[in-house]
Amino acid sequence: MKTAILVDGGFYRRRAQKVLGDVTSQVRASELTEYCKRHLNWHGEKNDLYRIFYYDCPPSSKRIFHPFLQKQVDLAKSDLYIWMNQFLDELKRKRKFALRLGKLAEEQAHYTIRPEIVKKLCNGQLDFDALTESDFCIELDQKGVDMKIGLDIASMAYKRQVDQIILISGDSDFVSAAKLARREGIDFILDPLGAPIKPDLFEHIDGLRTCDKAYMHPATPSKN
Repeated sequence: MKTAILVDGGFYRRRAQKVLGDVTSQVRASELTEYCKRHLNWHGEKNDLYRIFYYDCPPSSKRIFHPFLQKQVDLAKSDLYIWMNQFLDELKRKRKFALRLGKLAEEQAHYTIRPEIVKKLCNGQLDFDALTESDFCIELDQKGVDMKIGLDIASMAYKRQVDQIILISGDSDFVSAAKLARREGIDFILDPLGAPIKPDLFEHIDGLRTCDKAYMHPATPSKN
């Protein structure tokens, strides 16, 4: 069975950081590569890798006003900017990797108070005077990433380039593309890296799996 693995980069990076912690860009790239290979040998399967498609956006180099610091912040000088560029460069050097890069909606970028901090402010657990710089985060939306994922799924399905598609993502926007692939006879597997998914998504996939117990929650459902 020829398998294509599609990785929602933003989702993967957030989950990996939360579960596996902060590591260097080189280590994270190697982690992703080895993780994808586990899918090829799941439960004794010996599938052939067609390609690993990685979808993400290059980091922003924009200057944005920070309401807490009361000054412009140059994102090009941030640790995240350096880390992200190194990470993408590492993936470009990996065999069988294809990067599909979208763009960030930089014109809408802004700093905002983290949702969990807003909740504390509203219920009186935290005062505005007690806010710190770490209570703020930057809002930067991606453009074109979901579309690229959908187009690649449709293209591979119609051209019969693969027998199986594995999507590493926690987003429900892929449902239409998954239904199309299944109608074309493609085995469609979702890997949410242990994150919960909506119950009705089970209807539109052929399998649900996560290949590392570190990501799994005891109550996480499966569809092998």
